Amino acid sequence: MSIFNLGRTARQVGGAVAEVAEVFTINATKAEQAAHQRYVAALGQAGAEFERKRKGWFDRFIDGLNRLPRPMLALSTIALFAYAMKDPAGFSERMQGLAYVPEPLWWLLGAVVSFYFGARELSYFRGYRPDIPVVPVLKAEIQPPSGANPALDEWRGTKS
Repeated sequence: MSIFNLGRTARQVGGAVAEVAEVFTINATKAEQAAHQRYVAALGQAGAEFERKRKGWFDRFIDGLNRLPRPMLALSTIALFAYAMKDPAGFSERMQGLAYVPEPLWWLLGAVVSFYFGARELSYFRGYRPDIPVVPVLKAEIQPPSGANPALDEWRGTKS
């Protein structure tokens, strides 16, 4: 027997031992490679989620308008207090004027404000982000063992 045949035989025996050992223990190298592939896929997915497309001037303008109602309500409420302290008589006249507003109009104003802020809060609660694309979840594919296995084929046939 030549030295080349001995080396080939040793490799074959080593491969057979490794295959048998993988039945009882996990191949650390393959496990690390699979973990690395999952990590790279997760990083790619996270990177795709945070890419932003440049918006046009109209979209930026509308986004700016959509951000105005809450600060305007807060600032106008503070301004009412300042107005009441600066001109109590004028403030009192304006508040008396509000008393003449019909009650159904107050209900309508309350409904509009409630629905506006309620829908806005609900969209945040649901996690809707129009600027983040929906990326499918990557699933690891399980590869069937190589080579024919009559017992496994028979078992698969009885299970289906």
